[in-house]
Amino acid sequence: MAFQNRKRSVTVLSLLRNSLLAIAVPLTAIVGTVSPAQADLRICNETQNTISIAFGYRAESGWQSEGWWVAGPEACAIVYQGDLKSRYYYLYAVDDMAGGAWDGSVYMCTQDASFTIFGVEDCLARGYERTGFFEIDVQNRTDWTMQLTEANSTNMDLQ
Repeated sequence: MAFQNRKRSVTVLSLLRNSLLAIAVPLTAIVGTVSPAQADLRICNETQNTISIAFGYRAESGWQSEGWWVAGPEACAIVYQGDLKSRYYYLYAVDDMAGGAWDGSVYMCTQDASFTIFGVEDCLARGYERTGFFEIDVQNRTDWTMQLTEANSTNMDLQ
């Protein structure tokens, strides 16, 4: 008799464990798929060539330019992670193969190697290059994706 009671206890415990697993597994799957929204400034290369990207913005401490991100053909690069805090950002990109550029009339400092440069004044005197960036109006959104195509670049020597 004691053996039967113990067998029933084991059976009840097994059923309880299986029931909990049946609830926990789907719950884990649901909770596991919830993730925070990603808010970034993403630059997508819609060309067949690799491009290098620099971007600038006004930070709390003043103007800042950063580079280089590399985006292969039909790929994107996240140049700013997190919620966008400004309305305007500035971009310069160059086609590493064809030599064209996406540029503009807002001048910031750059250099050939990876960089984070504070300030936009006296670039040449400080040992940097003076490069024309174009303005991106993100319309006060917290994330933005910009598509770079051969049609919206300048000086493209496409063959």
